[in-house]
Amino acid sequence: MLRLLFRFFSQLTTRAGIGFMQLLAFLPLPWIRALGAGLGWALYAVVGSRRRVVQANFSLCFPERSEAERRTLTQDTFIYFAQAWLDRAWLWHAPKRWVQRRVQLTGAVQELAGTDPTVIFLPHFVGLDAAWAGVALAVPRLSTTIYTDQSNKLVDQWILRGRQRFGHLRLFGRVEGVKPIVAALRQGQPLYLLPDMDFGAEDSVFVPFYGLQTATVPSLSRFARLGRARVVPLLPRLTQAGYEVQVLPAWDDFPTDDPVRDTARMNARLQDYIATMPAQYFWVHKRFKTRPDGEPSLY
Repeated sequence: MLRLLFRFFSQLTTRAGIGFMQLLAFLPLPWIRALGAGLGWALYAVVGSRRRVVQANFSLCFPERSEAERRTLTQDTFIYFAQAWLDRAWLWHAPKRWVQRRVQLTGAVQELAGTDPTVIFLPHFVGLDAAWAGVALAVPRLSTTIYTDQSNKLVDQWILRGRQRFGHLRLFGRVEGVKPIVAALRQGQPLYLLPDMDFGAEDSVFVPFYGLQTATVPSLSRFARLGRARVVPLLPRLTQAGYEVQVLPAWDDFPTDDPVRDTARMNARLQDYIATMPAQYFWVHKRFKTRPDGEPSLY
């Protein structure tokens, strides 16, 4: 009985949250961003465990910066994180023309045209949901990505509907394996990959990231080789007007026959991208949680 009551109130809370986001979508963008800034400050003040993770990440990655500079970066990280989360309201529920006006695709957009096998490297910047919305609106080409089911089924359905709102995006579950993903890639359906998180020691290699040996999945090299595909980076930047989603030119000489070296190159290039907007990266994640054998925890 208690389990049924808990499930009922959980679903009720989830529906209320989704309803709030649906209503929030129709507020002016400056109002939504102001709410996001307030939420970010509240999270910074209240969620001490995650604040310490961000602070540790900045200490490890930017030791040359002063403590005051790293504190400002930490505060800005929480603000950007919260603003991007509330922006999902209008990305997933506002009129299509509003999204088209607020999300601008720039740079080497021609890299996404045609039918050549393409792996899109989409790092975990806060605007990643705006990235595939922008591409779906501007490039009428079916793309794919790998999706992990959420434990809350209502949230799962909401996220899936939101990310597939404008079509042109097919989601593969991790349980489906590699074969259908590679087949779609070879058929000319670009594959979005987000391989820059710590997924544990299994299937990872240790390569440098900000000078630290960091567990990193070599999936970007692997899928590019299996799909005989080029790699095109996509960098979403949160701006006052919405988002700028920059398409970068395809990488030269990638992949090679050495996935470890390829993965090290991926991390080095990611550092360059982070340098352009350091507070918009997903620093709330324990990127250095998995350590080589014998090394102590960095958190």
